[in-house]
Amino acid sequence: MLIVAITLGALLALAVAGIGTYGWYSARQEQLAVEEAEQARRTGPLALAPIPAPEAESPECAAVVGALPRELKVGDALVPRRELAQPAPPATIAWGDGDHDPITVRCGIDAPAELTPTAQLVDVSGVSWLEINQGGDTSWLAVDRPVYVALSVPGGTGTGPLQDLSAVLGEKLPKQPVFP
Repeated sequence: MLIVAITLGALLALAVAGIGTYGWYSARQEQLAVEEAEQARRTGPLALAPIPAPEAESPECAAVVGALPRELKVGDALVPRRELAQPAPPATIAWGDGDHDPITVRCGIDAPAELTPTAQLVDVSGVSWLEINQGGDTSWLAVDRPVYVALSVPGGTGTGPLQDLSAVLGEKLPKQPVFP
């Protein structure tokens, strides 16, 4: 009887250890799948929804897009340009990699509905920007140039990309009144 009790106890201990190992293995597999999905989202061609951009083919947008850097400084990292999935919206550039969510610039878009005479604008290096927060991300719209330009960044990105784009716009496009 003692041998049966010891054997049953050992079998029970092995079963509990097996179930624990299986649970750990399943959780690890699930975590790896989530990490793989996140990596896939951050790499490869970036799909962007088309938005109205009637001035995207303008000379002004060509000048802006042509002056955008191949790499964008985000914090201490240089983030490379990211390929856009086809069909890609015209006058649109993105940066991002496995460690950084996408940052996009779109040129020639329509005036945003949020742009009203009472809208709060932010001046960055002589460029007037309208800030629009949406779901943790921020879009900045340059509203005092001949074409509207939008910079969309994930939350926590900092102001480096906004300052860099302000420098490009200040150099490539003349300032004009927000409400003529």
